[in-house]
Amino acid sequence: MEKIRDIMTDEIECCTLLDNIFEVAVKMKELNVGAIPIVDQEKLVGMITDRDIVIRGVAEKHPGSTKVEDIMSKEMVTVSPDTSSREAVKLMADHQIRRLPVVEDGKLVGIVSLGDFAIRELTDDQAKVALTEISEQNQNNVQH
Repeated sequence: MEKIRDIMTDEIECCTLLDNIFEVAVKMKELNVGAIPIVDQEKLVGMITDRDIVIRGVAEKHPGSTKVEDIMSKEMVTVSPDTSSREAVKLMADHQIRRLPVVEDGKLVGIVSLGDFAIRELTDDQAKVALTEISEQNQNNVQH
């Protein structure tokens, strides 16, 4: 069984609690990503997504100078590098998330996304199943 350490991206761009939401948004633009882990001395303390910036930041009229801590997600689902790819995909589907931080001894060591699974072309279609479940759930949550 393939482990997350074999799939994860270990070159991770992060922000810290000292950053504000404007700085995070600029970094997202520069990197062309939709989520940035927030660390405090390498320890994962949160995750901020482009959706967090819109929903918890802009829509609630917070200025760009607002601390990331005020709008980041603090409750995160994480995995260890030794987690199996099957277990990780199940967690992603169960929790309706597209990215999983990889943590070892409290420190952020990587991140794995659904795209990482798709690239690996897993023979049992794990990524396809997870993406389908996540997409269906998100469509059901959209107000028409």
